[in-house]
Amino acid sequence: MSGFVTTHVLDTARGCPAQGMRIDLFRIDGDDRHHLHSVTTNADGRTDAPILPAHEFVIGVYELLFHAGAYLDATGTPPQQPRFLDLIPIRFGLAQAAHYHVPLLLSPFGYSTYRGS
Repeated sequence: MSGFVTTHVLDTARGCPAQGMRIDLFRIDGDDRHHLHSVTTNADGRTDAPILPAHEFVIGVYELLFHAGAYLDATGTPPQQPRFLDLIPIRFGLAQAAHYHVPLLLSPFGYSTYRGS
């Protein structure tokens, strides 16, 4: 089995998928951060394809960068300057060729993540 990475975002404050959020994927190599992809979530809060497809999978350390502030602004969430949450980085390791699902549960003042299935 080849490995791949998927993600999705749920807006727990509004009780719905987070449509239209930009997500960037980086591969971490020591102190270097290499940009691999930028995607936007669909109506289901997911990406249309794996954010790291099987043909690009390499064991190592990666980072998802969720553009939460811009999403919250677009949904009409009352702004604060600066926003409590703006860019949310989640750094994680891929230790074997498997499906890794890294979701984000978001509200304006908190978030959580986990390894999903």
